[in-house]
This record gives sequence, structure tokens and C-alpha cells, in this order.
Amino acid sequence: MLKRVSVLDTTLRDGAQMEGISFSVDDKLRIVAKLDDLGVAYIEGGWPGSNSKDVEFFQRAQRLSLSHAKIATFSSTRRVGLTVDEDPSIAALLRAGMPVAVIVGKSSAMHVTEVLRTTLDENLAMITDTVACLVGHGIEVIYDAEHFFDGYLLNPQYTLQTLRAAHQAGATMLVLCDTNGGTLPSAISRIVSETRAALPEAALGIHAHNDTGVAVANTLAAVEAGCVHVQGTMNGYGERCGNADLSTVIPNLQLKMDCQALANGNLGLLTETSRYISEIANLRPNPHAPYVGGSAFAHKAGLHVSALLKSADTYQHIDPMLVGNHMRVLVSELAGRSNIVHKLTEMRLGWTLTAEEIRQVAERIKDLESRGYQFESAEGSFELIIRRAQPGYRAPFEVLDFIVLVEKRSNNRILSEATVKARVDGQVMHTAAEGEGPVNALDLAMRKALMPFYPELAASQLTDFKVRIIDPRSATSAVTRVAIDASDGETTWTTVGCSANIIEASFEALIDSLELPLLRRASA
Repeated sequence: MLKRVSVLDTTLRDGAQMEGISFSVDDKLRIVAKLDDLGVAYIEGGWPGSNSKDVEFFQRAQRLSLSHAKIATFSSTRRVGLTVDEDPSIAALLRAGMPVAVIVGKSSAMHVTEVLRTTLDENLAMITDTVACLVGHGIEVIYDAEHFFDGYLLNPQYTLQTLRAAHQAGATMLVLCDTNGGTLPSAISRIVSETRAALPEAALGIHAHNDTGVAVANTLAAVEAGCVHVQGTMNGYGERCGNADLSTVIPNLQLKMDCQALANGNLGLLTETSRYISEIANLRPNPHAPYVGGSAFAHKAGLHVSALLKSADTYQHIDPMLVGNHMRVLVSELAGRSNIVHKLTEMRLGWTLTAEEIRQVAERIKDLESRGYQFESAEGSFELIIRRAQPGYRAPFEVLDFIVLVEKRSNNRILSEATVKARVDGQVMHTAAEGEGPVNALDLAMRKALMPFYPELAASQLTDFKVRIIDPRSATSAVTRVAIDASDGETTWTTVGCSANIIEASFEALIDSLELPLLRRASA
């Protein structure tokens, strides 16, 4: 029988404390819907009353109809010297109208005396009064024991007393918090085991921070030692070095530890959820993130790919589809012939290359990469190498020459103008255009030349532009690699250019981005 572990996602509260993140109310509501689809048990929405944004969020959250998750509020125990009836934070929790409240309290004796400036007994009363009040109003209380592990090392007897106070007052879950993120897995295992032995009737949880890079390992160690509840954030967002990354914790629990961590086992939505939240946070997804990263199941070495084509289990610890991801085969100077054969199958071009043609393509890629090109992500340019190697290849256009002028006028306006001479269908087209920078001017000039012959190019637009210096030691004469992402609204492709002249590198990537959709259309 699977061990059930409940998951509390605190992306909207702890995750929002990460530098560079600021969720709007609409952002938070969209994330709630996505996490509910994934199947987490609890979603911590924020601290009611702390700001107008969270007040509005909880007002609108009352109208949500969720399938799996319960929305939780967050607050601390009552303040020193106030009753629960007098404390405005407790009143705000009750007004929020959520079914669950996460209450954080001091579990370290040092923090009680040095930070709260009160007595150990008063802190126990603060915990008891707060939890009992909320339980009395029909609210499920999850108690977060702040600085639990640090406090336990200093005074384990008192730290356990704080847990007993919360448990006896009616808290359904006692969460042991590694607030400073400085505890290692061996200590987590030992302390959780000792706590479980001291409070065998209580349900324990874990809340880990990543300041030593082991938040995920600490979370899993705590579950192995007896915790039945985990807290974290999607993509590991959070203050300082972040929180335990649920996009790694959840699949490890379900696939490696035989735990049921999601309602209905919706693990196949994990990658989609991770990337959706990173998009809302306006942060680039980590390509090397376990399970959900774009490179998590990407294979580059020819030896690996050769084995993978025989059995996918040879170099993958799980089937990527289990977490909604997929295997990728990369093409580079390290690639073998198996990589190229696989990419041809993946692109579904319907072509078969001879062994000699495959060898020539591999040599061409190695030559180009030795000069700074990279095709791991620029699969559009790789496809063009294959297409240009085909018998009967005919370029849809030919660039004869180009000129780019950048001038600062007397009114401080920067003018960028490009002139292009291209041969299309036997005709020489000589066009010019002004743009918001030299690359934009080149793009507009090329389109002026091509659109009379290929009006379908109107649907193709540049969507991203990346520049990478290959050898910074060469300073301003360094070779530059430019990658251009383009889309026609249905498909996307990436092309690459490389040169010591950044304009030439950009123009090369731009030309490829225009040629590829024309070749695809011609062969369709």
C-alpha cells in the first residue's frame, strides 16, 4: 500500500519572497488553478491583511471551485501582550474565510527570549491560544515550527514542548522547519526520528530551505524518517537560495519512494505546471532542472544515443512521459551517426541518408562547431544542413550583398538603415529599409525583396534574439554567436549564425530563419 504524503505548495507566499518575483492577484489565481489541476493537497495563498493584494486574493479565492486543493492562509501566533481576540492578524485570518490556516510559531528558546523578548511560558501560551482559537472556528490548523532544527540542537526539551502545545490545542500537522536552511540530511533524519518517537501520536511535516543546496535531500530524508507532509515551492522559488523544489520532490516521492503525493496521480502534468509557473513569474525555466528541465532527458554523446535507440532504459532513469517531459537527442561535435539518424526520424522529413552522407553531415557539424556554431538548440539550422545536402537542393533566394548604416543624427535619434541585393527566381531585387536597429533593418529589407515572390513569409516573425560571446578574452574582436527564434504561429524554429562581426552573425541566422519555412512549404 502506498504511503500518503500531503503536499503544501507555498509558491504564492514563500516563493513570492524570491528576488525578482512579484505576482499580481490574477497571476496568483491562475497559479492556484494550475496547482489544483496537478493535484496538490494545500496551496498557501499568502498572509491576509499584510497588503491589499493578498486581501483581494483571498476575497476572490472564496469564489473558486477547486477539485483537489485547499487554500491556506498564513500568519504567526498572537502577538506578545495581546489576546487572540485583540490581535489584528488573527482577525484577518478569520475574515479570509479559508478552510486551512498555517500558523508559524517560535520553537527555538533563543528566538523566544532574544527576538520576541518574552518568556518561554508565554510563547507556549501564544501557540496554544492561537491554534485553539482557529480550531474553535472550524479551521484546520497546520503548525509551522520555525527554526525547529536549530532550536532542537540548543534545547530539545523546549522545542518539543512547543510542538506538544500546538498538537494538544488541535493542530492536525506539526511541520518541522529548517528556516535557515543550514541542516544536513543526516541531522534531519536523526532529529525527525527522535521527534517522532517523542510524539508518536502526532503527524509530522517538513519545510526545508536550500541555503546549503540540500533542501530536496532534506525533504526526502524527513519523509523516510516518518514525515507525512512536505512543503515547498514549484521550481524551488524562495528567499535567499530558495525552498525545496516541489518539481523534484514530488516525482521522487511518487516514482522512487512509493508515496502517493498527488491526488489521482497527476504526475504527467508536472513539467507543464513547472514551465507555466516560470512563465507567470517571468523567469526562464532552468533547463537542467531534474525531471522537468528541457535538458533533463537530452542526450548528446553518440555512444549514449546508440544505446538509447536499442533501449530507452540504458541512459534514462525513468520514462520522461511519466512527468510530462520528453527525450531529446542533441546534435553537436560529440554526436555520432546515431544522433543524426535519430534526428532525421524525429523531423519526419521522409528522407534516408546513405552511410557516406551521414558521415559527411557529421563532419560538417564538427567543422562548424569548431568555429563557434552550436546546433543543440538551433535545430532549424541543423535541418537546413540536411536539406542543403539533398540532391536537387535549390535555394529559394540568394543574397548577393548587403550594407548596414548606423548614424546618430543631430536630434540624437539613432538611424539604422539596411540595403540588400538578392536574387530571387532569376531577378535581382535591390531594396532598402530603416529599422529599430541594424538587425530589424536587415529583416525589413530582406522581406521587401522576398515578399513579392513569397507572400507566405508574412506569417513568419522573429520571436527572440540571443547573442553569445564565444571567447571573451578576445574582447571586442571575439567571435559572436547569434541565435534567432522564429514562429509562424503554429511551429517554431531556431537558427544560428557565427562570426567575429556581430552584424554578419545576425544576418546569417536571419537568412536561415527566412529560408527554412520556404523549404518546408515547398516540400510539403
